[in-house]
Amino acid sequence: MMNRLYLFALFLFVSGPSTGQFWHTDYKEVQSIAKTENKPILLVFQGSDWCAPCIKLDREVWSTPEFREYASSRWVMLKADFPRRSKNVLDPEQAEANAALAERYNKNGIFPFVVVLDKEGHVLGETSYQKIGPEGYIELIESYTKQL
Repeated sequence: MMNRLYLFALFLFVSGPSTGQFWHTDYKEVQSIAKTENKPILLVFQGSDWCAPCIKLDREVWSTPEFREYASSRWVMLKADFPRRSKNVLDPEQAEANAALAERYNKNGIFPFVVVLDKEGHVLGETSYQKIGPEGYIELIESYTKQL
């Protein structure tokens, strides 16, 4: 019995990371993946510790098994977080990278802000928080990628 439990725990440990990270934080890495896998990019600007609509969007859509399963095979997910609490502060390099993304794709400082990009980084569509659930976001984001 102990052997089976050990093997199961080992399996979970080994197989967990191989499923791939759902959210990426490095734009260059994401662009490389998008080009290699021929997938569009879903870029989300959020304030994870202060923006109520961002937190709702994460809970109601991004964190749902339905959305995660669908999105992992269709899009490369990129998150640009702008936390305000000192305990959640980003390292300076990540904060600078997120600021550069905001300068390019979110000049108006909207939170949450969802930008759908092609693999080259061209904007295909934009939205913010809507109370449409995972199915609604999948449909909306898919509508932006129809021209691909």
